[in-house]
Amino acid sequence: MKASGWIWAILAGAMIAGCGDKHPQEGTTGTASGSGEKKLRIAVIPKGTTHEFWKAVRTGAEEAGKEFNVEIIWKGPLKEDDLNDQIKVVEDFTTQGVDGIVLAPLNDTAMKTPVENAKKSDIPVVIFDSDLKDTEVVSFVATDNEKGGKAAGEEMIRLLGGNGNVVVLRYQEGSASTMNREKGFLDVMKASTGIKILSDNRYAGATVESAQTEAENLLSGFKKPDGSLNVEGIYCPNESSTFGMLRALQTNGWAGKVKFVGFDSSVKLIEGLSKGEINALILQNPRKMGYLGVKTMVEHLKKTPVEKRVDTGAELVTGDNMKDPAIAKLLEVPK
Repeated sequence: MKASGWIWAILAGAMIAGCGDKHPQEGTTGTASGSGEKKLRIAVIPKGTTHEFWKAVRTGAEEAGKEFNVEIIWKGPLKEDDLNDQIKVVEDFTTQGVDGIVLAPLNDTAMKTPVENAKKSDIPVVIFDSDLKDTEVVSFVATDNEKGGKAAGEEMIRLLGGNGNVVVLRYQEGSASTMNREKGFLDVMKASTGIKILSDNRYAGATVESAQTEAENLLSGFKKPDGSLNVEGIYCPNESSTFGMLRALQTNGWAGKVKFVGFDSSVKLIEGLSKGEINALILQNPRKMGYLGVKTMVEHLKKTPVEKRVDTGAELVTGDNMKDPAIAKLLEVPK
């Protein structure tokens, strides 16, 4: 090859290396160490990147990346309502030809086509946190969300002594994980003759701010002339809806005056639990979820048989048990 040809090849290589999409939430771990051995590249795509839950998932995924000596590329939408961005992220990784994708789909039907396209490109997909409808994947790694919702319902009945008016602030339509948590809770409520569901058709949306607004709108309809609430119990199915509801209760002087069961944790939710403003939280293990999502993909890529369904577990956390060593570890918030 002529000298000019060598120069052109070098320049072209540099251009290709530098043209990747520098997404604001993208990061890698376990990159090549110079040993010459090609590492597996696994893309881990959360629903969003701002909630504490996803930060814990990332910690677990990166721990697995280091343990199994693979490159982890963390990239996802900023907010949990940006479906188009998540579709684009999956499409970009498919084009790049990563070795595997570990995905928490924002929507149980809309993400089907991007996943199917990845599979057609011989890129296996592990789904975590929230399932897809009618789509064959390597494995589904998640909490048993319906079971978690039922545990929340059983705790609510215990807190209310089997009698009272209850409202549910749902998360958002199309999110399979939270829909199953809502279903589990409502199934338990409807089986209890002393419980009356006053509202179960309001949606918090993807952010704490939208959740607080919707919570205030919801509760205003049950406000008594003396300013108190005609509601004895409240349930929310994820971190942002729980925190938005907590803010609404605090702002209006209702915090601690109504039984409140939520899902997931953050610094503010743990504080609310310790103050008695939240009575119970159903706690997933997002760190374990991220770790097992990557571990399952690595095993599949190395031709080791994997389970089609991996349950990462959930715990009921209250003010009474929050200092137990095992529970306290689950409550740790990633830095």
